[in-house]
Amino acid sequence: MTLSQWFIFILIIQVIHGLGTWKLYIKAGRQAWEAFVPVYNGVILMKIINRPWWWVILLFLPIVNLIMLMVVWVETARSFGKNTYLDTFLAIVTLGFYNFYLNYIADVAYVKDRSLQPKSGSGEWTSSILFAIVAATIVHTYFIQPFTIPSSSLEKSLLVGDFLFVSKFHYGARVPMTTVAAPMVHDTIPILNKKSYLFDDDKENPSWINKLQLPYMRLPGFETIDRNEIVVFNQPADTLRDMNDFTPDRNYYKPIDKKTNLVKRCVGVAGDSLEIRNGYVYINGKKNELPDRAHLQFSYYVQPKTNQFNPIYVKERYDITDQFGIVNQQNTYLFPAISDEALAKFKNHPNVSSITPIKAEKGKRDPNVFPHDPNYNWNIDFFGPLYIPEAGKTIDINLEVLPLYKRVITEYEGNTLQVKGNQILINGKVADTYTFKQNYYWMMGDNRHNSIDARRWGFVPFDHVLGKPVFIWMSWDGLKNPRWERFFTTVHGTGKATSYFIPFLVLLFGYIGFNKWRKRKKANS
Repeated sequence: MTLSQWFIFILIIQVIHGLGTWKLYIKAGRQAWEAFVPVYNGVILMKIINRPWWWVILLFLPIVNLIMLMVVWVETARSFGKNTYLDTFLAIVTLGFYNFYLNYIADVAYVKDRSLQPKSGSGEWTSSILFAIVAATIVHTYFIQPFTIPSSSLEKSLLVGDFLFVSKFHYGARVPMTTVAAPMVHDTIPILNKKSYLFDDDKENPSWINKLQLPYMRLPGFETIDRNEIVVFNQPADTLRDMNDFTPDRNYYKPIDKKTNLVKRCVGVAGDSLEIRNGYVYINGKKNELPDRAHLQFSYYVQPKTNQFNPIYVKERYDITDQFGIVNQQNTYLFPAISDEALAKFKNHPNVSSITPIKAEKGKRDPNVFPHDPNYNWNIDFFGPLYIPEAGKTIDINLEVLPLYKRVITEYEGNTLQVKGNQILINGKVADTYTFKQNYYWMMGDNRHNSIDARRWGFVPFDHVLGKPVFIWMSWDGLKNPRWERFFTTVHGTGKATSYFIPFLVLLFGYIGFNKWRKRKKANS
């Protein structure tokens, strides 16, 4: 729904609320009209149920409000003497319409100074859990989200098994677009293996459920995405049933905030001209210089001098991070992930006869590479040049460049597009230029031959950006061995990352000890 449609929907909800509670407002010593005034009626209701006014804010936060509405329905019933388990059950399963029964049929009286303490241990546990979920959902949605590194595309900078804290507020927290969803669950509910949200994935004929989607909105951030920053974002091409097939299924669609989360390095920002030459990125004609913590990795064939060649020793000695395998009967080994630094050392291995880089041939088209068009003979090592769209900038649009920006114009910016002969029609009108509505970015992995990234699916719109990883709070090697040196280290920065794990433990135990001392002192006074 658009913002105007949501405004009308909220007004309707306010009328329903007023019709279902105005007599209860009167019994609580208020005026009937107060039940109908948007927002104000919420403030008055908080006074009636003896709860703080700022609960009203929580009622307007997507996802959080699903929990808070249930709490308010139950609290309203309890404020009029309905405290049994059955009352609680009916308040929730009727989606608040139990208030209509209390308002028009039941003979209830307002309990002015009711105790807010739960009547039982189970009630206390329920309240504690609900408000813990509310607090965690607010932090998870608008401030910090935990994230796990699932692949080796940023090997050396981020490792498989790193657990990150991703900041939502650096670039501005994105307001959830999917309004009916389980809190703190992304796509699928664990164990149950069911979708965590209500949405009709049939893009051609969606049901009314999709009307509950909020339009894209983002809170103000305090910085923009810089070139070479590591960014977490939603995979733009996640309209796919099979992630190895990059042909979108137009009958399978996911809302933006429920697309697969990925983490890559932003090697190109809005307004850049990007080209890949022999696997290296060039921005505006100059070779891109990565931060000192980043380490590019490529694939190589290694021909040993003798059969005594020990790839396990080589892997450990020269810091070769990925698996290897015998690829032919000539005892040639494939190392799919060697950094330039490791390669320089590896060349001096006494049993190495030759090292051959595995690079695609320039001009040889890879059909799995963006823009998936036969007129573009690009591959993962030789790609571009292409312009990365910037909000407000206008480009000439013709049949030659259309494959590069067709998805931007239609999928990401919501226009219709037709080609009739040599003419391009955008929203039914002939067009030879196009002005972009938002910024786009080019996300790639440092492990250049083992990364599914922008070379496969193209630009990342800013509305797909989730946040900036800032901290590695835990790291495990295959979930077996802890990497203690990576605990509590920063993601960005220069030089070797410093672990703040020991200072954290000192502060934690100091805080615990201080609290115990303060409680003893208070008990003895």
